[in-house]
Amino acid sequence: ENSHDHEVVGMKVKNYVRSSPLIDEQPHKNFKIDVHTHILPPNLPDLKEKYGYGGFISLEHHQPCKARMLVDGKFFREIEHNCYKPAQRITECDQTGVSVQVLSTVPVMFSYWAKPEHCLDLSRYLNDNIAQTVQENPKRFIGLGTVPCQAPDLAVKELRRCVNDLGLAGIQIGSHVNDWNLDREELFPIFEEAERLGAAVFIHPWDMMNAKKMEKYWLPWLVGMPAETTLAACSLMFGGVFDKLPNLKVCFAHGGGSLPGTIGRIERGWNCRPDLCQIDTKTNPRDLCSKFWVDSLVHDKVMLQRCVEVFGEDKIVLGTDYPFPLGEYGDVLPGHVVEEAQFGEKLKRKIYCDNALTFLGVDAAKFAEETESEH
Repeated sequence: ENSHDHEVVGMKVKNYVRSSPLIDEQPHKNFKIDVHTHILPPNLPDLKEKYGYGGFISLEHHQPCKARMLVDGKFFREIEHNCYKPAQRITECDQTGVSVQVLSTVPVMFSYWAKPEHCLDLSRYLNDNIAQTVQENPKRFIGLGTVPCQAPDLAVKELRRCVNDLGLAGIQIGSHVNDWNLDREELFPIFEEAERLGAAVFIHPWDMMNAKKMEKYWLPWLVGMPAETTLAACSLMFGGVFDKLPNLKVCFAHGGGSLPGTIGRIERGWNCRPDLCQIDTKTNPRDLCSKFWVDSLVHDKVMLQRCVEVFGEDKIVLGTDYPFPLGEYGDVLPGHVVEEAQFGEKLKRKIYCDNALTFLGVDAAKFAEETESEH
């Protein structure tokens, strides 16, 4: 469904980093944890041959430092080696002032449409690769796994393996699971187990709604993704999931999508049509906005300020969508909008570091060598 996403990924950072005013004025002043980055293994098995049917991503290393993502031989996206070579990621993090990246798979790899046992097998392969990358660079990377959400019993088992055996901080899941929105009772055990484990759940839009009506202008990414994220957030809020699981740690990508701009309308609907909106919760959705985190990837200082108003100073984390061009990468630096918003040093410290540590359940002492000068 995303085959028209023909962007070239991996714009060079070297040309602008040295002369960037942000780097000159803020020479790695803040310890930065980037909660929203994507990674792939350097190679993928032939999944069509392995599972006996198509629809899966394959990688074709067609030239040095680049690879094509293909779906059944059809071009999907071109990526550069920063998407699958940890050493290159570290080099670029050093150049752009990012101390730690949180690694999660590219959402097209979720594969919720596949047979559950095959999605589990692929999830384990991806999770093992992320875990190995973190283990080899424990002061530079934190990992989030992926699980077969279409089979919640298998998803719960893989979530446990991610946290207990692989040492990952949690999981990344999609904004919906096939025909299920995130309030579906079948999915509740996954969130329940995440709360029990203290695992972080990062929710990323994927498989955008009405994509066939948005075939031009990259609209699935520009319109569909914010709508998907808002659908996911509203499903969890109206579905009573945050009421039932008060200690669940959820973070929505892209600043919560359209939610910061539409919370007034959503609250009005909750108030004026309780017969439709209050069937599973009696908690005002505006009050629930303080129960979860969102990343800072909104590309606009006024909207980031709005996110602070809606979600609170303790619930915004740095996110860049590295290494993809729609993120804070390439011609803009990580934290670019945070700096433009002219927040005070205390709030910037929360966004760049402290809030992420809380969301991820990670002790700052793990990064003591890097952070001792800031502490």
